[in-house]
Parts: sequence; C-alpha cells; structure tokens
Amino acid sequence: MSSLFEQHRATLESALAAIRERGFWSAYPEVPSGKIYGENAKQEGLASYQSHLNGDFELPGHPEQRRVGAEVSPFLGAAEGALGIRYPAADAELLVSHSQAAAAAWANAGIETRVGICLEILARLNRRSFEMANAVMHTSGQAFPMAFQAGGPHAQDRGLEALAYAWDEMQRIPASARWVKPQGKAGDIIMDKHWRIVPRGVSLLIGCQTFPTWNSYSGLFANLATGNTVIAKPHPAAILPMALTVLVAREVLAEQGLPPDVVLLAAEEPGSGQAKVFAEHPGIAQIDYTGSGEFGQWLRRHAATPLVYTEEAGVNSIVIAATDNFDAMCQNIAFSLSLYSGQMCTAPQNLFVPRDGILAGGERKSFDEVAAGIAAAVDALLADPARAAAVAGAIANPDTLARVDAARSLGRIVRDSAPLAGAGPARTATPLIVAVDAAATDAYEAERFGPIALVVAVADAAEGVRRAADLARRKGAITAALYDTSEAGILDAADAFAEAGVNLSVNLLGGIYVNQSAAYSDFHVTGANPAGNACFADSAFVANRFRVAMWRQPAPTSA
Repeated sequence: MSSLFEQHRATLESALAAIRERGFWSAYPEVPSGKIYGENAKQEGLASYQSHLNGDFELPGHPEQRRVGAEVSPFLGAAEGALGIRYPAADAELLVSHSQAAAAAWANAGIETRVGICLEILARLNRRSFEMANAVMHTSGQAFPMAFQAGGPHAQDRGLEALAYAWDEMQRIPASARWVKPQGKAGDIIMDKHWRIVPRGVSLLIGCQTFPTWNSYSGLFANLATGNTVIAKPHPAAILPMALTVLVAREVLAEQGLPPDVVLLAAEEPGSGQAKVFAEHPGIAQIDYTGSGEFGQWLRRHAATPLVYTEEAGVNSIVIAATDNFDAMCQNIAFSLSLYSGQMCTAPQNLFVPRDGILAGGERKSFDEVAAGIAAAVDALLADPARAAAVAGAIANPDTLARVDAARSLGRIVRDSAPLAGAGPARTATPLIVAVDAAATDAYEAERFGPIALVVAVADAAEGVRRAADLARRKGAITAALYDTSEAGILDAADAFAEAGVNLSVNLLGGIYVNQSAAYSDFHVTGANPAGNACFADSAFVANRFRVAMWRQPAPTSA
C-alpha cells in the first residue's frame, strides 16, 4: 500500500464524509495567519514569488524548445509591472509525445499510489499558499486576501473534492472476484474475473486568467487520480500559478520514482493560439476548459476528442421582490457587485426590480429608490481606499475597461464607474450601474463581464423570475439570487431556476454572498445550461475519465 496514501488517508476520508454530508469542512485553512502557516510564511512566500521575477522559471527535465513569457501585473501597470519570467515552452507534438511516453507508468502505478501522490501534491501546494497568493494576485488582479483564499486553500479544496469523487468512483470496482453460476447436476460454472481501471489518455487543461488555479484544480486532480497524464495550458497572462503547480507535481512524481512528464506545462505567448493547436491534436483524449462561450462552442465542434468539460460564460441575475431589511440587502448586493470588480463567473449582472417598486420592511420603495440604495451601498463600501482595494482588486484585462465604457450608453446611469481612489498605477474600475427597461433585451441579455450591473424594470417579481430563468436557459447562468418575503414566491422561483439549471440563493444578508461557492457542499455549475456542461464536482465529473477493462478465465479445479 502506498505510504503517501496512508500518510494522507485521514484527509481523504474526511473529504469523502464532507461530500456525502454536504456540511462545512475544509482541509486547508483559508486564513492567511502566521499561527497556521508559520510565523514567517508571509514574508517567505513573498520572497519566493519575487525570486521568480525577471528570470528563467526552471522545470527540471521538462521538454523545451524555446522560452516564452509576457505577464504583466494589473496592479503595477505596463511600465513597471512586467514580471519578466521566461518559461520553458515546446510545440504540441513534442509535449503530447512526452505525455504519452509517461502514460503507461502512471496508469500502472495503481489507484492508491496515484491518489496518495495527488494528496501529497495538494499538501505541498498548501504549504506554498503565500507564494501562490502573490502569483495569483499579480497575474489575475485579485486583491491579496482573495488571491490567498481562491488561489490557495479554496482551489486546493476543489482539487481535493474532485480527487475524493474520483477515489469514490474507482474504489467501487473490485480488483477481482470469483464468479459462480449454479448449473445443477452439470456442476457450477466458476470463473475468476479481474478488472482494471483504464485511463482515457492525455488530458489537456485550458486555464483562464481570472482564476488560474481555482478553475483548474478540479480537472487537474480528477485526471491525475483516474490515471490520465495532464498537459496544463494556462492563460498566457497568468502562467506563474500553474507553473508553480506543475513544478510541485513534478517534484513529487520524481521522488516517487515516476516520470515527471505525467504533468507538463504548455506555456505560450499571447495571441499564439496554442489552445486550438493542442485541442485539434489527435493525441489529446479529453479537455478541461474555463473561459468564453465562444471558444467553448469551438471546442465542442472542432476538438479532436468529444470529451470536453467546460465552465463557460453566463448571465447571472438577482430578482428583488421584497425584503425585511432594505439596508442589509443593498449592502449584500453592493459587495457582490464590487468583489473582484465583477470579474467572477458567479458575479451578478442583472437586477430585476418591479417598476412600481418593492415592499421593504413594510414600506414601499420605488424602483429608483431600490437602484439608488444599491448605488449608495457601493459608494459606502468603497469609500475607504484600503478597504476598496482589498475588495475590488484590479482589472485583469484592459478589454474590460472598454466594455465598461461601452455599457454607459445602454441606459440611464444610476452610478458611474471610476478608478479606485489612491490605486496608483493599478488598472481599476468601480461598478457601473445602469437602469434599463425589460424591453431593452439587447442591453441585458448579453454577458458584460466586469463591473457592470443593469437594473432591469419589470412588471412584477414573477416577470423578473421568468425573464432571469429564461435567460439562463438560453444564454447560461451559474448563479441566481432572490429577495422575497413570500414563501410561495420563493418556492416558485426555486422551481423556475432549477428547471433552468441554475443554483439559487435566497435572502442573503451579512457575510455570505451569491458569488461564493463552497467546496464539498455547493455544486459549482450544474452542467444543465449553456454556462457549462460539467459540474465542480459530482460523480459525472470524474466517472467518464476512465473505463474498466476485464480479463477472465475458468477457475482452477482442485486436485
């Protein structure tokens, strides 16, 4: 039995219990505290991150034909923010051949060995969470607190969650069994049967810039656990977080006497289009992808393999019918709109509000008062520059700023967007809030990624639910939220959004937000609408990544 498996067995068993019970549990502490990670962990993590800057990132033994790298920190600007890191890069043909050469050893290592190695990789990544936080921060634009949590412990939990699902599915299948079929006087037919997990092959992992680890670790560890080799192709603007992940994985593999090429990095220059080249390679057996719906559609049509797991774009909505606490509701929505400047796949975009207003604590609030209340809550949240920077972070892609500019013409501006006060060279933008009528479908039915919110006037809450659910069904959505004091209204909305394949949050106040998705409890993306065809994580996410082959023979007769 694998020593690493035994070393980490308790963690795996706790993860299995958590996904069955769906209560709160985490293997990796989300608080960046020296009491947890070590007194000097923060300083050492920063120093480790800085040691990678303006130099070659080394992956010992990794295939290499050239060096690439053009990452720029959204916090420091083009003049000072270039990370200057050069990564080993190689063509698809070479990387696929190296991945294929490592495949047999990895497949034959056995389930416990593979799972034990994955658990060790996660444990080591957790110890490097401060280093990873700086890497995620300066490639994605996430503020440090979010970069630590989402780039480190929360991503690691998602990886462990997928790993646990994979283990659970594989361990259902016995390695062998004696099969006895009674035949009466003719005597029993006795067969010895043996079953083996057969991986699919080389897996391609296409990452995104905004959440380079959180959106990648589920696929990475599901593939590795089920015996598939992995080529990780990060977004060219956010290579470092995945390069660190690949480095750790290759170190553990080498220590265990297995080929490090089980995990490879496909770094590329911006605009080189390597994702398509890899996806069309006949040696790629399955693909995990996070990003735009346009490229997701291309993958489903043109990739060499039909096994494509996606998380794509969607249009998330909030329907406001009524509330018992108007101020707390506005504050909660304001935080959701401001968090990471709306650059989360779970961030709300459309706020459906009845034209004649809502009941709030027994009093009537007009449509304009609701919109103004949310805008005022955003202003209050972002009034303190230090808090604003910690909440909003920076804008990952300059195209998002152009999208904000264009959105100003969509309707009546309730709150204009502006750079964060005191942000210096950082690329920032506060939420733009625009009021439109439900008839202006061109304004709110398209995804407008970034700090853009559209307050949509509808006849009543039922129309808001109907439009939001229909939009999710047609265009995709990952989250939906509802504020209502009517039990019947809540149940009707739950039915409507379930039919549209959207996860619904109701009457969120205080410290829980529609943007958040908890590993082991929340199924992130349902796979039931165009926002993605897979879920992080469920049995379906892992079960098709392997097949089962059998060999059998008559049992030996006794002498």
